[in-house]
Amino acid sequence: MTRPITTRQREILTAIVESYISNGEPVSSGMLAQSAFANAMSSATIRNEMAELAEAGMLEQPHTSAGRIPSAEAFRLYVGQLTTAQAASGPLRTDLQTHREALQAKIDTSFAGVAGASALLERTSHVLASLSSGVGLAIGAAASSDVLEHIHFSRLAPRRVLAVLVTRSGMVRDRVLALNPETAQELSSLQLETAANYLNTHFRGWNINRVRSELARRMELDRTAYRQLSDIQTAVDASHLWSCTLPSDSVQQPSVYIDGVVNLLDLPAGRDRLRAMLSTLEEKQRLIDLLNAYIDTTEHSTRVVFNLERQDPSMAGLVLIAAPAQISGDSAVAILGPKRMDYESAISAVGYVARLLHRIDTGQATPSSP
Repeated sequence: MTRPITTRQREILTAIVESYISNGEPVSSGMLAQSAFANAMSSATIRNEMAELAEAGMLEQPHTSAGRIPSAEAFRLYVGQLTTAQAASGPLRTDLQTHREALQAKIDTSFAGVAGASALLERTSHVLASLSSGVGLAIGAAASSDVLEHIHFSRLAPRRVLAVLVTRSGMVRDRVLALNPETAQELSSLQLETAANYLNTHFRGWNINRVRSELARRMELDRTAYRQLSDIQTAVDASHLWSCTLPSDSVQQPSVYIDGVVNLLDLPAGRDRLRAMLSTLEEKQRLIDLLNAYIDTTEHSTRVVFNLERQDPSMAGLVLIAAPAQISGDSAVAILGPKRMDYESAISAVGYVARLLHRIDTGQATPSSP
């Protein structure tokens, strides 16, 4: 663009974008005059303004159609207006407020009864896909990592201890621990209670795998003081109570949850490009790299990215709507979809889900009562 567009051109462009999102058809000046402006603006005036918008790179003319469709730059400007309006502190229009409240209520209902980081992220991908015409993505810490909320030990029999571990996400793990009769002393109920109190006092809110690593470090520093903990730690390690799948020194790759890939099959893309696009969605590390390239976990805003082909050529023509989230560590939630989507709903859904996960993670809300 060589010059800013006028207020009237912005109104016309917004009407074109919204018409194209709704119908998927090229928009003509006559159609706009009747449907968007109720003949308050003549078709000739709109046609002239559309010609200038086309010269400015905001509109494209597919084939020989008399109508025009928005360019990527037009979508970018339209989304910029939406996000600016959403960030404003003033009251929303009644219809937008009603729509947003209904959307949030639907999301709350979708998360009711879901507990555990893995289940929450999996549900996130499904919810975002169902609310959009794109793919729902959720990326978080490995499924084996969680945050300690409480641990309790009970003496069952000689050298037999019941351990119950509760994570902040609501997961409960219980194991019967067998103390080694050759190396471990018998532990009384008081000693077990003391050990549990120590763990709950010093490690509540810690990543569970970090608890084991830190315990090992402290015991190495002072074997005598931590002898009782050492006996329990050995039994806990043997029972895999801390981590069901991965040892503490393993490199844990983020978990990736994807839903709604079928939504992309209707895109007007060539077979080779569609195959490359689907291949990227199958390669989870490429999705992680894609989100990491555009998500800043130190900020909380929802970001809309149009130039995905700079990061991955197979993503040309798609839009990423993403936000950082917190659920047992740094996470991200996103919608990956075509340019023609309901941006108002998609941006609102991604932002609200990210905030909901953060409230669940910090104990400000539960999935059953958001």
